[in-house]
Amino acid sequence: MTRALLLVLDSVGCGAAPDAARYGDEGADTLGHIRRATGLRLPVLDALGLDAILGGAAPAGAAHGRMRPRATGKDSTTGHWEIAGAAPAAPFATFDRFPDALVRAIEEEAGVAFLGNVAASGTAIIDELGAEHLRSGRPILYTSADSVLQVAAHEEVIPPRRLYALCEVARRHADAWAIGRVIARPFEGTPGAFRRTARRHDFSMRPPRTVLDAITEAGRPVIGIGKTGDLFAGQGLGASHPTASNAEGMARTAALWEEMREGLVFTNLVDFDTLFGHRRDVAGYAGALAEFDAWLGGFLPACGPEDLVILTADHGNDPTFRGTDHTREEVPLLVLHRGRRDALGTRDGFADVAATLAGAFGLPPWPSGRSFLA
Repeated sequence: MTRALLLVLDSVGCGAAPDAARYGDEGADTLGHIRRATGLRLPVLDALGLDAILGGAAPAGAAHGRMRPRATGKDSTTGHWEIAGAAPAAPFATFDRFPDALVRAIEEEAGVAFLGNVAASGTAIIDELGAEHLRSGRPILYTSADSVLQVAAHEEVIPPRRLYALCEVARRHADAWAIGRVIARPFEGTPGAFRRTARRHDFSMRPPRTVLDAITEAGRPVIGIGKTGDLFAGQGLGASHPTASNAEGMARTAALWEEMREGLVFTNLVDFDTLFGHRRDVAGYAGALAEFDAWLGGFLPACGPEDLVILTADHGNDPTFRGTDHTREEVPLLVLHRGRRDALGTRDGFADVAATLAGAFGLPPWPSGRSFLA
């Protein structure tokens, strides 16, 4: 009867990866720079081992280390797939402008004509084109440094359900162009005061087989919380619970954990990335980390010694760094299981999580990664 929790703090990196210069990210350090800029201390995480991971002297109350990305890319899909033991065979494609053939195929099937088709910040693009969208009814198409095709629409012009249907059409065509995610971006408000709503929805490519599939096939429940289900296109998950905020994700995690007797809860907390990393809001990011730390302190008494709790991240998004893109970073690793407090070192790849989960659930050894419980 194995019960496991995998908590991914979206974008909470802990220092530039060795190949960061290839991505223009040399010197990035999400956690380190936030701590230095704000004086942030996280008593629960630091006591578990985060302080030791970041070079401090505080004793660690849990197994602790770092993970170094091996897959090419620094987006959420790549990071989560690698964590689940299925790093993409090739990097997802990125664009400054989508090819005319792709755009025409989507427009013809969906019966729309897009505005935009540019690389832009999501908040900037609705400020720039939102009024024209209201006038014309045409959805806004844009991308970013990640492999994403994003479609923004005002909820009173294109209601979310229609926007999702449009994005499902886009997803079918985006596969041929190796685009990692299609993202529906509903917004509301009036010109000069537009704001994105919580009804975002991601449509990912289907991943290769992951450890989530293996756990499910073994008859154990696997439940996704937050955007986990979107990132895996529902594959390998018995149930999925989208959330509108970190607070909702934490509350849902605690409630499901209390109900479960065995299986895996896989939670993604995305506010660190979307609300604070991309917007380069250092104080907001620090505040979100402090809120998580306080919640974690209240949650940990519900975890028994035989439970397996893994806390990590998928990439960085240093709010002190140039631009508004993700940053190529190593990620922290904290593991609670049977009172272990050992140093796990720097792991060569995120797939060590998949190998660990396979071992914990009594499955055959995972073909990639190395269990940190062995």
